[in-house]
Amino acid sequence: MENKTTANEYFSIPNLMGYFRLALVPVYLFVFYKALHGGPYWPIYLVIVLSGLTDFLDGKIARRFNMVTDLGKMLDPIADKVTIGAIILSLAIKYRIVLPLIILYIVKEGYMAIMGMVQLKRGMKIEGAMWYGKVCTFGTYVILLALLAFPKLPNQWVVGLVAFNMALMLFTLVMYFFYHYKLFKGEK
Repeated sequence: MENKTTANEYFSIPNLMGYFRLALVPVYLFVFYKALHGGPYWPIYLVIVLSGLTDFLDGKIARRFNMVTDLGKMLDPIADKVTIGAIILSLAIKYRIVLPLIILYIVKEGYMAIMGMVQLKRGMKIEGAMWYGKVCTFGTYVILLALLAFPKLPNQWVVGLVAFNMALMLFTLVMYFFYHYKLFKGEK
């Protein structure tokens, strides 16, 4: 039997919050652009805090009120990835050193998307993020927020933070590679 998404699922409060987070991405990019050209930085922080608060609440509400949906399970990580990608992209405009981070982020997330599709095609259940994926996401947010919160950081600090974030992403990519290797090897 095919699992069809109902209108109630599309318009559940947690899923509406996920759509809202996606809608905040162009708002973030706009206020970041304005800040780079002399505008205030506080709108950047406001948008990020609002996005983070919404991210926190959508999961809590979904679990507490039994509103967890397959759509929400896909929407939440997509909103996370798009938000992080937008922040990395915006910081690359300000700091050239962030450009390699964009490439690594695209490779990591592209790999994860492909492996997710392979798992679905093979009829496998997709698990939530592993501990190293959660650490990477948290670490990336902290580092990116530090770069945003302190726009006049000395260059060596920026390089150090970006290098640490790249090492964290690379570690996570390798760990997921081994995870998927064992997963598919165990399938045979």
